[in-house]
Amino acid sequence: MTHRPVSSPNVDILSEVLRTVRLRGAVFYSVTASSPWVAEAPPARELAPYVMPGAEHVIEYHVAVAGKCYGGIIGGPVVRVEEGDILVFPQGDAHALASEAGMRGPVSHEFHARAATQSLPIKVDHGGSGRDPVHVVCGFLACDASPFNPLLGALPRMLHVQRSAMSQSGVLEYFMRTALTEAEARRAGGEVVLSRLSELMFVEVVRHYVSSLEPSNSGWLAGLRDEIVGRALVALHAQPTAAWTVDSLAREAGASRSALANRFVEYLGIPPMQYLAQWRMQLASSLLTGPKTLAQISGEVGYGSEAAFSRAFKKIVGVAPATWRAKRAQASDPTSTSAPTGTAPHAR
Repeated sequence: MTHRPVSSPNVDILSEVLRTVRLRGAVFYSVTASSPWVAEAPPARELAPYVMPGAEHVIEYHVAVAGKCYGGIIGGPVVRVEEGDILVFPQGDAHALASEAGMRGPVSHEFHARAATQSLPIKVDHGGSGRDPVHVVCGFLACDASPFNPLLGALPRMLHVQRSAMSQSGVLEYFMRTALTEAEARRAGGEVVLSRLSELMFVEVVRHYVSSLEPSNSGWLAGLRDEIVGRALVALHAQPTAAWTVDSLAREAGASRSALANRFVEYLGIPPMQYLAQWRMQLASSLLTGPKTLAQISGEVGYGSEAAFSRAFKKIVGVAPATWRAKRAQASDPTSTSAPTGTAPHAR
């Protein structure tokens, strides 16, 4: 297949990637607490069987609805989280929230197991001395990490977004109001509304992060803003099945072959044709979760035959498409996995 010129820069690559990696959210806990208190969370992958069964990667987030607290990755820097701030852990690191910086607490394995059987959001009243009351909404976002999720690798281990940076979007304010309402009086469809709002909130957080990047930054998100790399990415995502070459992509990006190749590697760490091959495999893996045959999927991701697609998939992913499909089906079956650990607020 030949490619058609891509003249429009309006391809929403971020939205496409989030759809393809199957981003989905959930608001789990509405926590009230007062000093002294601490909540320590293990790596999010350990929580996945409880909070997002079948998820390959889990992102945890916290929104301070009222009051203030401190949060950070275990062993890393701690930030002060004010009312209306959002704290996100994109890589799923173990972390802690507390009334004072540096506090540590135990991890409860049973808390999430019990919570997973209840309707959401779950109210958690932490008690404490009554001093410095705080209200935090805690939730999770699930997505695919493999074969290729360019967004995850471009995000830091911790994102702290202050309320003032989100004030113009309106998403955060509506999210907080809705989470509080649903925690007090659960209504039909409330879980779905909150899950969609959490996804929108995450998009707003990513947008803010992109806008804050320095010109010297590299990575996939920084590449979207680069004149040459951005045009190339728009072209590849607009027509992933086209028979792209470095020459044809360079013409589309308005650059020389060498300039495109060098700039692409500088920002993304891989050549453009390797990026295209990996993105095709991500598209394929998403299709493999559905009922389409391998022959149908082969054509939809730019391969002329099922055999050619299978060879490419195994080379990049490490297993055959049929094996990948079977493993994903097993992982999505909650009866086929055992749930390991959880976390709960702990009073001191």
